[in-house]
Amino acid sequence: MNEESLFIDEKNMMVMKLLHYFITEKSYSPIILQGAENEIWLENLEEDYKIVRIVSSYIHNEEQYKFDVFKTKRILKKIKAKTLSFHLNTLSIFLDLSNTVELSPQKDLMAIRVVEDKDLKKNEIIQTTFPDLPKKLKFTEKGMQLFVKITNDINAHNREDQKKAEDVFQPKRPIITSILLVINAICFFLPKLFGIDSWFLNAFCTYGPLIRGGQYYRLITGAFLHANLLHFLFNMYALYIIGSQLESFMGKIRYILIYFFSILTASLFSMILGGNVASIGASGAIFGLMGALLYFGYHYRVYLGNVIRSQIIPLILLNLLFGFIAPGVDNAAHIGGLIGGALISVAVGVKYKSTKFEQINGTIVAILFVAFLWYMGFVYAR
Repeated sequence: MNEESLFIDEKNMMVMKLLHYFITEKSYSPIILQGAENEIWLENLEEDYKIVRIVSSYIHNEEQYKFDVFKTKRILKKIKAKTLSFHLNTLSIFLDLSNTVELSPQKDLMAIRVVEDKDLKKNEIIQTTFPDLPKKLKFTEKGMQLFVKITNDINAHNREDQKKAEDVFQPKRPIITSILLVINAICFFLPKLFGIDSWFLNAFCTYGPLIRGGQYYRLITGAFLHANLLHFLFNMYALYIIGSQLESFMGKIRYILIYFFSILTASLFSMILGGNVASIGASGAIFGLMGALLYFGYHYRVYLGNVIRSQIIPLILLNLLFGFIAPGVDNAAHIGGLIGGALISVAVGVKYKSTKFEQINGTIVAILFVAFLWYMGFVYAR
């Protein structure tokens, strides 16, 4: 078989046309797997079917089909672990399946048989989930021209996706984080220099009774104060490490909104659950940044799945555990900041991932959340 006949082979051309649809129309991305021969795995965690398999190898009996199901489930377990997914609805499209094989639906795993374009029109799964697929497989080009067009379209789409990923993950100067570090340093060292550190802490700490009395600025100012040098250095190190990453990923405006919204929700939680005790420190805001990083990582979990599982989640849990064990730690502020950071991240959105619908819903939920905390802090807990 020469090269040109391979290109125009019906089965190979069907593979190319399906790839063209799922990659360019539905923004699926190829998954690189070892040992998966004559099959292509695609993922889009925003679609109903998160995984689509295009299987071109010949499956001639039930035993071979059952082994394919077993192998697929084993691979899916690894993908679930990497993407932090509990369910991965998967669609297997078999292009060379014997008519003697009966396709049996499995949990989270569906399969269809496709030989010709008309098979897609009659398939209930395709008509329900990908109704435009049959029309999108119609091309005016034939043979080599069709192969070249499909290849060029897929390459162009992949280049565009690569540009987006580079735009998001390319390191950027942490200007806002640097400004926040300077403000915190001024608020820590300057009062000590003039011998007014005790007065300064009392005047600007987060303290429920005085906030309820009208000193609302304390909801924000307390997050820029620290009790001692160790407290200051620990929080500033965490702010530099986590803040620099999040500012680079989310952008400066989103980052500012996340930081100050997290301060607000952390302070309100402290008022509600911390009792009439003064609270200071940037840790509530830092927990908010971790909540935002968790939300960002969820959207880009194909890239950051291992990092979320091995670093971000353990870091959050260990710090919360330390807050419950260690005396004098305002864990209420930590929890409030964490929740607030995650909620406001839904509202501000993740670049190239969030939809306007998600952002509108996130904004509504964030406003309702603050309204509830305000009521609990200023009315119920008075």
